[in-house]
Amino acid sequence: MTSDTHPLYCLLVDDLEENLLALEALLQRDGLICLKARSGEEALELLLVHEVALALLDVQMPGMDGFELAEYMRGNDRTRHVPIIFVTAGSADLQRRFRGYGAGAVDFIQKPIEADILRSKAAIFFDLYDQRRQIIAQRDELASLAAALQVADRRKNEFLAILGHELRNPIAALGAGLHLLEKREGTDAARDVRRRMGRHVHHLSRLIEDILDIARIDQGKISLKTQHILLQNALAFAVETCQPTIEAAQHRLVIDIADDPIWIDADYARIVQIASNLLNNAAKYTPPGGEVRLTVRVVDGWAEIEVADTGIGIAPDMQARIFDLFAQVNRPAGDAQDGLGIGLALVRQLVALHGGALSLKHSIPGEGSIFQVRLPTVEALVA
Repeated sequence: MTSDTHPLYCLLVDDLEENLLALEALLQRDGLICLKARSGEEALELLLVHEVALALLDVQMPGMDGFELAEYMRGNDRTRHVPIIFVTAGSADLQRRFRGYGAGAVDFIQKPIEADILRSKAAIFFDLYDQRRQIIAQRDELASLAAALQVADRRKNEFLAILGHELRNPIAALGAGLHLLEKREGTDAARDVRRRMGRHVHHLSRLIEDILDIARIDQGKISLKTQHILLQNALAFAVETCQPTIEAAQHRLVIDIADDPIWIDADYARIVQIASNLLNNAAKYTPPGGEVRLTVRVVDGWAEIEVADTGIGIAPDMQARIFDLFAQVNRPAGDAQDGLGIGLALVRQLVALHGGALSLKHSIPGEGSIFQVRLPTVEALVA
């Protein structure tokens, strides 16, 4: 049975209108549209517009007869594979059959037409056409999947290259630090080396934790330790953890949070992780001396957390992919890429686990971006 959304077209060609109507009545079935032509020229016009599953051609017509029309069809790339059944009232001698098959016919039907024979033969070609259409659709789907796999493979390779770079630098610094400690143990220089080594260890730990979090969420192994928490407290701690990064880039941090307590049912550590990721991203992609703004409001029972910056922004073609795993915004020439491109993907998944949503509210290249997190408040959950 053919789907109503994908009709089959059958071309009927006969110079007599009553014959066309009779053929259409005999072939009638769900999803079938009969295209009727009273001349070869009219049939060719229809074939330019429609893809047909079967053509029934009357042999004897004034002007272009059925054989000539079939030869035209076989000479055209668009119609050369259309099965053709000749309908003839004359004798089907061997010479006529030879010419018909030479023109590309698959069969002959004699007039007067036996309805059951016509329907059964036509049904075979309609079913074959349907199967071919399904195979083409499956081929296109496989091609699309193959293209997606190629993109995923490329991103995986990019991720591995970035991961190698991210791990190599702190590991090299730790190795150099150990070498220096051996020579300067007990000196002020040794204490400074230890502090720097501690920062690199913290960086490595953060990278590894982010990778593990993505894996845990994908495998459904992450569990939230939820409780009623004051959102302002979690955000204050997130700001405190990001303060050194923001100050190092000489950014101005603007905080605009509603005074009324905002209670949410959430995992405190994960809310801190969500906010600090967004704040660190804003600082990282904003040139020195820019502004990072944290705004929090309650709208219709939802806590809306917005992190805005005056940074490099996100190109329009990248905005749809910014939350994909391993996606990274290209930084200006000369700026080193850092991070693994999993921060926003991780934030989106953590927000979703809390029943919320993360979105890119606004972004203009060269002017900055605004990311918004929406989380249900305790009042909304109770309601």
